[in-house]
Amino acid sequence: MTSTHAFWLAGRQANGEAAFDVTSPWDGRLVGRVSVPTEEQVEEAVAAAHAVVDEFAATPAHVRAAALDHVSKRLVERTEEIAQLISAENGKPIKWARGEVGRAVSVFRFAAEEARRFNGGDAQRLDTDAGGQGRLALTRRFPKGVVLGIAPFNFPLNLCAHKIAPAIAVGAPIILKPAPATPLSGLILGELLAETELPAGSWSVLPVPNDQMPALVQDERLPVISFTGSDKVGYAIMDSVPRKHCTLELGGNGAAVVLADWASEEDLDWAATRIATFSNYQGGQSCISVQRVIADATVYDRLLPKIVAAVEAQVTGDPSDSATEVGPLVSEDAARRVESWVDEAVQGGAELLAGGKREGASYEPTVLTDVPADVTLACEEVFGPVLTVTKVDGEAEAFAAVNDSKYGLQAGVFTHDVQTAFRAHRALEVGGVIVGDVPSYRADQMPYGGAKQSGVGREGVRFAMDDYTYERVLVLTGLAL
Repeated sequence: MTSTHAFWLAGRQANGEAAFDVTSPWDGRLVGRVSVPTEEQVEEAVAAAHAVVDEFAATPAHVRAAALDHVSKRLVERTEEIAQLISAENGKPIKWARGEVGRAVSVFRFAAEEARRFNGGDAQRLDTDAGGQGRLALTRRFPKGVVLGIAPFNFPLNLCAHKIAPAIAVGAPIILKPAPATPLSGLILGELLAETELPAGSWSVLPVPNDQMPALVQDERLPVISFTGSDKVGYAIMDSVPRKHCTLELGGNGAAVVLADWASEEDLDWAATRIATFSNYQGGQSCISVQRVIADATVYDRLLPKIVAAVEAQVTGDPSDSATEVGPLVSEDAARRVESWVDEAVQGGAELLAGGKREGASYEPTVLTDVPADVTLACEEVFGPVLTVTKVDGEAEAFAAVNDSKYGLQAGVFTHDVQTAFRAHRALEVGGVIVGDVPSYRADQMPYGGAKQSGVGREGVRFAMDDYTYERVLVLTGLAL
């Protein structure tokens, strides 16, 4: 008999009246059963968070930092257990799940460090004009209020960490809603937070069904929303609450540009290996996975077979096997969608060079060329292990191809030329340009987010802390400056 996982309501465990099953996308086995909070319990969590806003904002930095350090250390101690849980509920290969736990360890450590540095204040003399004689402005940042964090399924631990850790660092209460497909990792964070001395109402982890989210989104006691997920849902949230502060980390269709100077065999082998790995890791279910390769005509014919060979060499299968690199998608429906997009592209004239077959929730690592510009695969985020390769003539055409998208999250540019790197930084309409590597590189302390329909605001611990707070100026008068 599988026990039911309680949720976390204002710092304590609680159970609702209903529950739902979490199953493995690999083999359909039951991973866990999760209790669902009632409307009354959700209201209790919101009221508790709202009531503790002032108290939590005034919590000494060392208390918040100690709590964050504690979670980081406990994640280290439970790494293998949590990695196996991620792999089971998400279908992520265990090698990538272990890496995800390691990243979450860093996120909480970074947040602890930032909590100790945060809000020292910036002093500004105002006597640069006669009217400011004897005046000094001191600017500090204060929490905007309770944060509603809405996390996705693809990084069920680390993207929950990116909601929770910055909020605690600035002293903002947070209500976290984990993804319905993968709630268990978020509930683990609740276990670890419950071991700290944070005020009870300062955090809750509520596996609320998606159809109950509009009421939470609209609640005026939750002035900050941090959402990671699809552009359709993200912008619907923003449109429904135009007076709230929304941070939206949305989709992408990441491009890797291989320019003419990246031409040695060693260069092309490296590019092909990185492209193959990061078009397929997490089953391609990453906002910055490689979906498009844009290769200069001078290297295209040598690069393409290397990419195909590297993709075909990806080890697929049971995500619990340490050798597996590509596991299933999060559900069979997700795999069927990917299958339909690839089929549409092939029927439209694309050439299939590798993959293209589905079995249950698994989809083969796939490579296509000559993809028509108007098919879904060319325009949308595939969120699956599918890669398109396009030939271009020169840098200008390559950069134009990157920008020919409604998305703009990150781009990778394979070049050795520093001037080209700076031109790419200026020209590409994305939130991040990764030189010498794929767009899939992300360090959890750097600013992360997109342009165009890839979202607004930035994650990355310190940058999320800025998003969760606002500047308030204090003017002191009559000082001998």
